[in-house]
Amino acid sequence: MSPGKGHMTAVLLPKASAPTPKRSPGPAGSPSHKMIPQGPGSKKRSRRHQRFMERRALLEQRGLLRPRRRLGTQGPPGGLSSVTPRGWKAPKPGDGIVGHSSAVSVGNTITGVQPCLPRPNKYVAIDCEMVGTGPRGRQSELARCSVVSYDGDVIYDKYVLPLLPVVDFRTRWSGITRRHMESAIPFRAAQEEILKILKDKIVVGHAIHNDFQALKYFHPKERTRDTSRIPLLNQRAGLPAGASASLKSLARHLLQKKIQVGCKGHSSVEDARTAMELYRLVEVPWEEELTRSQPPRPPSPTDPSTDSHQYMDDQYWPQDLMVGTL
Repeated sequence: MSPGKGHMTAVLLPKASAPTPKRSPGPAGSPSHKMIPQGPGSKKRSRRHQRFMERRALLEQRGLLRPRRRLGTQGPPGGLSSVTPRGWKAPKPGDGIVGHSSAVSVGNTITGVQPCLPRPNKYVAIDCEMVGTGPRGRQSELARCSVVSYDGDVIYDKYVLPLLPVVDFRTRWSGITRRHMESAIPFRAAQEEILKILKDKIVVGHAIHNDFQALKYFHPKERTRDTSRIPLLNQRAGLPAGASASLKSLARHLLQKKIQVGCKGHSSVEDARTAMELYRLVEVPWEEELTRSQPPRPPSPTDPSTDSHQYMDDQYWPQDLMVGTL
């Protein structure tokens, strides 16, 4: 046997003769080859997880729950957070932004590169005009209500017939005349229509407590934005932080626009739009300040942005969605 051949045998024998490990129970403390038994509790958890995933998929399909970003997909360019800033648009192919081609599409939503989001539909602005009823017309009642969207589009604008006879139309301020009452709808009907619009919305207004009082309604404080009580607006207008500035004054200083002029009275549509414009001037710093000052709000099962597992349990699951899904 030549030295070269003997040397080759010495190298190959240990690898060829290495025994294959058997899947036999090892000694105590080495459970790497043991099969962990699946007990009844594990099966129960597995069924619950499967039910959870099926319900989540159904909610995502119906647009009630935001789709999760899959592993391996790339986030927004430039290290942006998952919340897309308003006004940011998704890049088009060929714009030279790295990572656009790797975006993953789920339904109509691109998860890799965030699409341009529309203006939030959860914001509305409201303004009401009142007339005088009761003794000497000192009691204020609703006679017109206007609601506009975040962009200032009119959502609602109707004249309302007060519960009591009108004593003073207050035309100089309200713009309401007897002629408007001929086409007005009853207060209860108007109240029902308006409250449906305000439900689950963040409502903007100026001295908005007066509007809610005319509607005989109380809106949650955390969803109310009163432009007469924003120190940020007063600071920008050069007014004392604690002063209660009028809508007309803030519009003149900050928006360079004139409102509530002439002798024909106010326009509730114009006032609601102006309040929304003022809110949007300080929206970001104001919301940040509110977030810091207010305690965290518990998630709501009716909020589409809620991503809480607890609300996938049977006690929160609507019967009409359960039928035919499991």
